[in-house]
Amino acid sequence: MIRPPGTASLRALVSLGLLAGLALWLDPAAVARQVREVDPTWLAAALALGTLQYALSAERWRRTAARLDVPLGRRRALADYYVAGFANQVLPGGVVGDAGRAWRHSRTSGRPGPAVRAVILERASGQVILLVALFVMLAFTEPGARLLEALDTSAGPGWLVTVLGVVLATAGLFAAWRGGRLPGWLTSLGRDAHRALLARRAWPTQLALSLAVLVTYCAMFACAGRMIGAEAPSATLALIAPVVLLAMLLPISVAGWGVRETAAAGVWVALGWPAAEGVAVSVAYGALCLLASLPGAAISALMPVLRAQRAS
Repeated sequence: MIRPPGTASLRALVSLGLLAGLALWLDPAAVARQVREVDPTWLAAALALGTLQYALSAERWRRTAARLDVPLGRRRALADYYVAGFANQVLPGGVVGDAGRAWRHSRTSGRPGPAVRAVILERASGQVILLVALFVMLAFTEPGARLLEALDTSAGPGWLVTVLGVVLATAGLFAAWRGGRLPGWLTSLGRDAHRALLARRAWPTQLALSLAVLVTYCAMFACAGRMIGAEAPSATLALIAPVVLLAMLLPISVAGWGVRETAAAGVWVALGWPAAEGVAVSVAYGALCLLASLPGAAISALMPVLRAQRAS
């Protein structure tokens, strides 16, 4: 699909606009004051978690592709996942890198349909687990109860209507799929989802991998807070991470910048904490994500050399 030429610029403007709005609201000096110092121990822990996160995500993709008969080697999957992760960090939209790895796998496998669907399903499985974690956090934890209370006060029952709409839409899609009334590509996606994610021999491993990836995300968010000396407890930071991470899924910014910080500011205010600290933790988390993806830049730079060596 060809994107309109102004889409990338618009997303960059959204990120800059949201960050500028936060700067006007909070004053950059207020955010800077929340950073006591950068603790190298927590920085190292976060980067180690980032390395583990890429390894687990690449393994999830490799297993998804294998179930769809478009196998990937472990080293190839890890290298391509790093390249995709770096592209997602520096290019607008957050999925450009994933489109790239789907395209490269399509070329090498000779089966573009299953290769593209493997990437879609791998990403979707992680996002479903993120949504489930968000609902569990809201329903069964003290920070979740406080967030829901703040949401009720500010938005009334609107969030319930939104959740109901999502549930009904999902149910409608499922009914249409069972009735054979979906377009061919969506029917293929549903069939492959069953093979790769829901089959008896597939779902335990897929679930374990997606949960492990989510744990690394939440732990990295907590490390970001500890790294800059935030007052919020580590356990609470890990619990509220899904709210901030979910905001990053909106394809309207560059690598979630601006959207993530706005969401963090709102969460901190709802919990009765200083919004500047939330923005500082979010910025630190974004910087950690970028640092963790840097091996992808090196792999991208080496790819032409490796191709030339193979061709010679």
